[in-house]
Amino acid sequence: MTSKDCGNHGKGRHKRIRRIIGCLLVFLVIVLITILIIWAVLRPTKPRFILQDTTVYGFNASTQNFLTSNFQVTVSSRNPNDRIGIYYDRLVTYATYRNQQVTLRTALPPTYQGHNEVNVWSPFIYGNMVPIAPDFSVALKTEQSAGSIFMVIKIDGRVRWKVGAFVSGRYHLHVRCPAYITFGSRSYGVSVGENAVKYQIATRCRVSV
Repeated sequence: MTSKDCGNHGKGRHKRIRRIIGCLLVFLVIVLITILIIWAVLRPTKPRFILQDTTVYGFNASTQNFLTSNFQVTVSSRNPNDRIGIYYDRLVTYATYRNQQVTLRTALPPTYQGHNEVNVWSPFIYGNMVPIAPDFSVALKTEQSAGSIFMVIKIDGRVRWKVGAFVSGRYHLHVRCPAYITFGSRSYGVSVGENAVKYQIATRCRVSV
């Protein structure tokens, strides 16, 4: 075999490799375009959350610049999509007052939510002598004396969308649920045990993904 034949053989092999790589790239582009088309047609809708009720087991703001509290909240989530499932990953919930976190974060169990399914969580969220800003401490006592405190129950985490066998990457999930807690003669809660008051709230939460 001459050196010329060897050169032609090498060029032929390089052409075959380039053709294989080109075919693989075309195949990947077709797959990606197909996924994007399916995604655009199905148009995934973000889940809908409702804060159903809040049970207050303890709420003590008597110590200046500190709050001790213990709640149990019931939150439901509905998947409004007909063909898309939702994976909930690393969810945590906590309470805030005037955008300051006033309880510890409680982890929610990860779960999969099928088409049009509803999931319900009833976690406890609490905090013992949680520091709060001095001006917030004064406002908190004033509002409690007036008979009503506005708080926000928050849920943060990650979600993934499932379309057939395809599972998307993780997206940030932020849920904000308004909760009015009443005290004294203005309280509309129902006693459910010693020092425990349950408030039927049933308010829709704001959801961003």
